[in-house]
Amino acid sequence: KMNKTVPEAVELAKAVVAITKGADADVVVCPTFVCLTAVNEVVKGTHVALGAQDVHWEKSGAFTGKVSCDMLKSAGVKYVILGHSEQRTYFNETNDTVNKKVKAVLASGLIPIICVGETLAEREGNVTEKVVEDHVRGAYKDLSTADAAKTVIAYEPVWAIGTGKVATPEQAQDVHAFIRKLLVKIYDEPT
Repeated sequence: KMNKTVPEAVELAKAVVAITKGADADVVVCPTFVCLTAVNEVVKGTHVALGAQDVHWEKSGAFTGKVSCDMLKSAGVKYVILGHSEQRTYFNETNDTVNKKVKAVLASGLIPIICVGETLAEREGNVTEKVVEDHVRGAYKDLSTADAAKTVIAYEPVWAIGTGKVATPEQAQDVHAFIRKLLVKIYDEPT
């Protein structure tokens, strides 16, 4: 999100480190680009990893306002969020651009967090699995099994963001199970 100044992000990161100590999960904070180096100083050497909110697939060039994987690595980043619903909705992110970013992130040694999920209209239209499958197949196009194993998928029920509706654990678990089966199917399909 486009929230928090550098001092605010530092304070939030300190709180995350303290609150999640001993958590039985991987913990990643993904501040805005301008906060990355300052937050890295807070999380360095702790159980909390640093992530970025997006990346460009090119290494360098005339892409004003964009950042490369090498830039993120130099700031201490380990993870990168890709295909977030807001990037898809407001900035025309597509399955093709997500796929380019996934490949660039993997090639650089970073870990992609690939967002997939449906809108309220899509959920109500009973096309959740179709939308999620489209996102997954697009993101994983031409990825080897070894590269696919280095990724993280974040199911993002877009319909539960700011609508007052809440995704139940069962709804999320159903989509997670679908994604697992889909990945097995994709990587068992002949190439």
